[in-house]
Amino acid sequence: MNIIDVAIIAIYIALTLGVGIWISKRASQGLDSYFLGGKSIKWYYLGLSNGSGMFDVSGTAWMVGILFLYGVKSFMFMWMWPIWNQIFIMIFLAAWIRRSNIMTGSEWILTRFGDDKSGRASHLVVAIFAIVASIGFIAYFFEGVGKFMTIILPWDLTLMLNDAVFLTSDQNYALLIIFLTTIYTIKGGMFSVVATEVLQYGIMVIAGVLIAGYAFITVTDVQINHVISTEWSNVLFSSQLEGSWTGKFEAFNNLIDTQGYKMFGAFIGMSLFKGFFASIAGPTPSYDMQRILSTRSVKEAAYMSGFTNLVLFIPRYLLIGGVVVLALVHLAPEMAASNTLSLADLEIILPKVINEYVPVGLKGLLLAGLLAAFMSTFSAFVNSGPAYIVNDIYKKYFKPEATDKHYIKASHIASFAIVILGVIMGFFAGSINSITLWITSALYGGYVAANFLKWIWWRFNGWGYFWGMTAGLFIATLQFLLDNNKGSFEPGSWLYEVSQIPAIYMFPFIFIVSLLGSFLGTLLTPATSMETLKEFYKNVRPWGFWGPVYKALHKDDNTVDKNTDFVSDMLNCVVGVVWQSSMILLPIYFLIRDYPKMWLVLLVFIITTVILKFTWFDKVKKYKD
Repeated sequence: MNIIDVAIIAIYIALTLGVGIWISKRASQGLDSYFLGGKSIKWYYLGLSNGSGMFDVSGTAWMVGILFLYGVKSFMFMWMWPIWNQIFIMIFLAAWIRRSNIMTGSEWILTRFGDDKSGRASHLVVAIFAIVASIGFIAYFFEGVGKFMTIILPWDLTLMLNDAVFLTSDQNYALLIIFLTTIYTIKGGMFSVVATEVLQYGIMVIAGVLIAGYAFITVTDVQINHVISTEWSNVLFSSQLEGSWTGKFEAFNNLIDTQGYKMFGAFIGMSLFKGFFASIAGPTPSYDMQRILSTRSVKEAAYMSGFTNLVLFIPRYLLIGGVVVLALVHLAPEMAASNTLSLADLEIILPKVINEYVPVGLKGLLLAGLLAAFMSTFSAFVNSGPAYIVNDIYKKYFKPEATDKHYIKASHIASFAIVILGVIMGFFAGSINSITLWITSALYGGYVAANFLKWIWWRFNGWGYFWGMTAGLFIATLQFLLDNNKGSFEPGSWLYEVSQIPAIYMFPFIFIVSLLGSFLGTLLTPATSMETLKEFYKNVRPWGFWGPVYKALHKDDNTVDKNTDFVSDMLNCVVGVVWQSSMILLPIYFLIRDYPKMWLVLLVFIITTVILKFTWFDKVKKYKD
């Protein structure tokens, strides 16, 4: 690596550490200050921070690979997460969550189900879920950043012990970056996380614009069209996914055939089914929810969530699209000629392009930008996960009376523990894709049903929530274990057949099992006290099946209005998903020079923005806390 690139990276790391440590003194005033920034940070800083946290390097590497292989319609693969839960949060969930005025997602559960035995059971299962999710995401980042750094940087950091490999080079790189990020995150809490993420966001935008500009200038239309087909750039799809590669690139069609998405219509249908329920279920108890709870008011919570969508997708897809264009021209022929083409080859497209096809200076900026992407997402999880350990477990059940200084010290210890467990899990991860599937199937799959019902059904109680979450997570984890051990089962056996089903197609079964646990747990136990439900409805004001609660509340207080916004919220969500999709497609069509589609997408973006201005933004301006 050229000394210029090394200098750029060193300056970035020094600047990030300096900013994070300099601002950390503001986090020593208590748990609210440490985990939520004292609810004093302006919404646009939190929006930039939230967008920065979602710009992770492992996810970016995965998106580069699927865009390269599947073409423009690959953006629908992200509906597995689903990415448009951000739209649902922006339209109505941010306001619902922020009105609770608490610190964590599991503490929020107590406002819904009460602080009795059933409420505490539901509270505990959410706290455990949040901690496990944070550990899983840290493992995900550990796997991704290690692979990325090993290919980019020239130094071999392999550690040998008794003539055997003790730590591989990618593991040592990951440990080094994680150590540097952990320093300022643990010291400064939310203040340091937001300050450094705003800085990192700026670096990522510069990196995205520069790589897109470089790809646009150095790659010609003829070179791109020589590799991709009309179908590759077509966003429309049929029930069957036919590979778009032709001629000497046919090997990529064979790889597509092995990935389990040939029934593309069914896959999209399942993603939409899962996405709808997962989005209404709300954000998982992680950094996204912490940003909402950190805002100064309900109105700013909605603004922050909308701003996150606006600042995230175009810069991110300028970077992804720029890398893919360079990969299509320079790497595709070499990869297609390989006899051992696999999913792992897609995961290293991003670092290989930067390492081999990007000039001096730009390479350093890109690496700094992707390091920023990693560090911002990692720091967000290191800040959010310990909040559940300290506030929801340690403080609530073990030491309810202690000084702020004691709780801050406990937060430091909890942060270190989560990082260490995540790193240990990362050592045993097979690939970025395996952890992605675990997160999207086992974790998110088991989370959806109970968290969907908590918003819309007044009779749903704490035991229903506990057993719904437990049943969903159990069956989803069982499915994940079967999937990861499919080679151990005898062909033709029922275990073998089940293990061959892609995770996304198992979601309805996971959802039904979780719903069954939710309904049985609810109907076989007493309802949550009416006083708790009345207070919850009065604060949050959700729509759904709240008739008995609304009637009881209305007798006491005639000023409480019934929420009748379901239809308008759902229509806004549909418009919002189209709006979000246009921000993904716009950079891609620009970079592959498909100008007719680019102008059409730009028109869609403008129209949906205007619609949301009148149907959402003007409504948010009238919010009262």
